[in-house]
This record gives sequence, structure tokens and C-alpha cells, in this order.
Amino acid sequence: MNRRKSLTTLSGGAAAAAIFSAMGERIKAAEEAAGPGAKFKHSVCHWCFGSIPLDQFCGEVKKMGIDSVEILFPEQWATPAKHGLNCAMGRLQTPGGIGSIGNSFNRKENHDKLFETYADGIPKAAAAGNVPQIIAFSGNRAGMDDEEGLKNCAEGLKRIMPLAEKHNITISMELLNSKVDHADYMCDRTEWGARLVDAVGSERFKLLYDIYHMQIMEGDCIATFTKHKDKISHYHTAGVPGRHEIDDTQELNYKGICKALAANGYSGYLGQEFVPKNDALTSLKQAIEICTV
Repeated sequence: MNRRKSLTTLSGGAAAAAIFSAMGERIKAAEEAAGPGAKFKHSVCHWCFGSIPLDQFCGEVKKMGIDSVEILFPEQWATPAKHGLNCAMGRLQTPGGIGSIGNSFNRKENHDKLFETYADGIPKAAAAGNVPQIIAFSGNRAGMDDEEGLKNCAEGLKRIMPLAEKHNITISMELLNSKVDHADYMCDRTEWGARLVDAVGSERFKLLYDIYHMQIMEGDCIATFTKHKDKISHYHTAGVPGRHEIDDTQELNYKGICKALAANGYSGYLGQEFVPKNDALTSLKQAIEICTV
């Protein structure tokens, strides 16, 4: 029944009242599910605030109730730990740029070097005790078919999964936009990433759903991440367009997004990854307030 037919079919105010009552109950249930005490935790990417030294930054974010400073290399992991913080998403450095955004798992010739890098980094993350996840990237297409790239990524990732499983470290591949920021990047659609998670077939391989990037690429963020929630282990924020503050100067409703994450039962980290135009720490504090539901 379409909307016009439904309006003409309803018999009187009683039927309408019943519908609105049912709608109200659903809204109330969603609000209660997303009320105070949401299980997800707050994190922030230091690179966006890089003008503030890491040690000082950790001290400041600790005061805001943030639990993690992320996208840090192994030599940096001890700094947030000193402040009682986690590094929710670690990053590894491979010589020659292998493992970078544009040159990674979709190239078979990279797999040996990537295995060495992750075989070294995964035990270090486990030993650090505050690094539950390590980021990964697909690499750029450079003329490669997406199906071939998916197959290659799965092959390379499967080699490191036994180590990740042994040490309880999750490898999380980031979804990035290829429209504005990372031209030609392969893992630029949630459906492709979800298929890769299925192909790898390990509870220690998931997706990093970057809300900013996926709003640019495909929109419909809440419905999309809800559909694939079991394949996502981490989220990032930023305002669209521009990648700046997540306030009301941009198009995304982060309060609503965070309520949806809470309603989904998400218990991981939400990482702020916007580049501030205004006073950095003031903007970060406002972002945490927006995302606290």
C-alpha cells in the first residue's frame, strides 16, 4: 500500500491514533537504547592535532574523558599508556611505503613484506597491552579489477590471521573515499569491504568504517553501518564537506549517528578524525559532547 492509499483507507481518527502511538513507541525504544551510558568509547587521532606534542595532547584529552589516542606507530604506544590511555588503532610502518594507503594488500608482490611487518607488529601490540587493533589498507586499483583485488587482499590477509588470532589483535581495514581524498583507492565501498571480511573468514579481521569517507562515497550511513555492524570494529568521524568540525556547519547529524551506534549495541571506539579550523582542543571537547549519548 502506498502512502496515498493508506491515508484514504484509514477509517477515522482511531486508526491514525493507533499508528502514531505505535510510531511513538518505536521512537521511545530507540531513544532509550541510545540513552546515557552508551557502551562505545571515545578516541581521537593525533595526526589531526599534530601541532600539539603527543605527551601534552594525551594529558589534555584525558581530562575530557577520552579513552584513547590512536593511529600511532609502535614507538609512540607507550605515551598514551603513561596517561592511562589506550591506542585504539595502531599503525605499522613498512619500508618502501608497502602497507600504505595506496600500496598494500591488493598487490601479491607486497604480501611477503606485509607478512613480515605484521608478524613483527602484532606481538608488539599484544605486549603493549593498550593496542587492541592495527590498521590495514587495500591499496589503489591502478587498473586492477575489484574482484582480483578482493581475492589478492584476502590471500594476503589470511597469512597474518593466525598471528592476529593467537595474540587477540584485530586487523581493521579502513574504508576511504576515492572521490575527494584518496583517488583510486580500492576499499572505497562498504559492500566490497564486507565481502572481503567474509572472504578472510576470521573474527580478527574487520572494517574501520570512516563516516566522513563513506558519506562522500555512498551516503545512507546509518542504514549501511547497521546492516554491516558485525563486520565493523571501529569508526571515525569528520564533518562533510571539508573534514573539519562535526558541528552544525556541516551536513551530518553526529548526535543521531551516535544514537544509532548505541542502539546497535556498539561497544568499540569512536575516533574523532576531523581537522580543526577553530581552537583545536575546544573543537575536540565540543565533538565529544556531541557524540556522548
